Amino acid sequence: MKRAAVYLVIGLFITATATAQTISIEEYINTYKDIAIQEMIRTGVPASITLAQGIVETENGNSKLVKKSNNHFGIKCKETWTGPSVSHDDDAPGECFRKYSTATESYIDHSDFLRTRKHYNFLFTLDPADYKAWAYGLKKAGYATNPRYPEMLIKYIETYNLNEYSLIALGKKKTDEPVVVKNEPTAPVVPVTAPVTVKPKETVQTVATTPVVKTEVKKPVINYPAGEFKINETRVVFASKGTPFLAIAQQYNVQLKWLFDFNDLKEAEVLENDQLIYLQRKRKTGANQVHVVAEGETLYDIAQQQGIRLDALMQLNFLTANQQPATGEQLYLQAPAPAAPKLNSKKTTASVQQEINE
Repeated sequence: MKRAAVYLVIGLFITATATAQTISIEEYINTYKDIAIQEMIRTGVPASITLAQGIVETENGNSKLVKKSNNHFGIKCKETWTGPSVSHDDDAPGECFRKYSTATESYIDHSDFLRTRKHYNFLFTLDPADYKAWAYGLKKAGYATNPRYPEMLIKYIETYNLNEYSLIALGKKKTDEPVVVKNEPTAPVVPVTAPVTVKPKETVQTVATTPVVKTEVKKPVINYPAGEFKINETRVVFASKGTPFLAIAQQYNVQLKWLFDFNDLKEAEVLENDQLIYLQRKRKTGANQVHVVAEGETLYDIAQQQGIRLDALMQLNFLTANQQPATGEQLYLQAPAPAAPKLNSKKTTASVQQEINE
């Protein structure tokens, strides 16, 4: 009896310890919902799909792969990957999988992976709120070999109301409105190795296909990864105020004069603000169809955030350098706007300074 009692105590201790080290699916969602929303704003990949894929691919944090690589989406090395990797048994023994230093990097790479490969292009013509079309589209494009992959994604999206986060990214739901989750049993889980800290914010719509007028849109706060990454298939880094331009140029092997040209900046010794610095010329069109102007955003801010040339942004929307579109107006990033946007009646500090410089 004593031995049985000891075993019982040990069993309870192990169970309690395991429980203390695990999180629920709801906790996984709460940890990563903000970065999923931000990635939808940046690239158009629905937040609902991103979260559901993260849950499925990692067993909501329990898989061996995610614990040793922070790879939340089962992305293999592929021929273009030059970063760290790990060996993992999947469809074949010892396959090469991408390794990330943080989960944030994994989420960003997942969005870029879908956005930049031709066989996923058709997904971005679908309604971003139509999670079923996206789920079956991923299977059609060959994302997963499991024949029930779409049904698995849809089940998680509907069980945990993940489409609500897509609606937040689209500006159709406020961030302070609660997301109601159905009370259903959850699958076994373990801790996520690299929690993401993302500042709460009002989100802005950048992936809508039809014009939606918004009058109160706050400027987004985005946590960019350290080191080089890509926006709109263009190499970029996020640099801090006071960083010498020469140091950036030398570190990333870019001619100093081109660094100013790529970023529509006048020559200076150091950065005046924290900002994105592109290491190659930005594109003439954006990755998203539209961008909704947030309060306080300038044309320059939008061009840098979307990875589009400033002159191209102005040309597509019939704007000049000294004009500032009103908050809530939609700027078109891929095709000419049907009409010029309404203008802000008050000049921004940036536009006034620009007039002085000219």
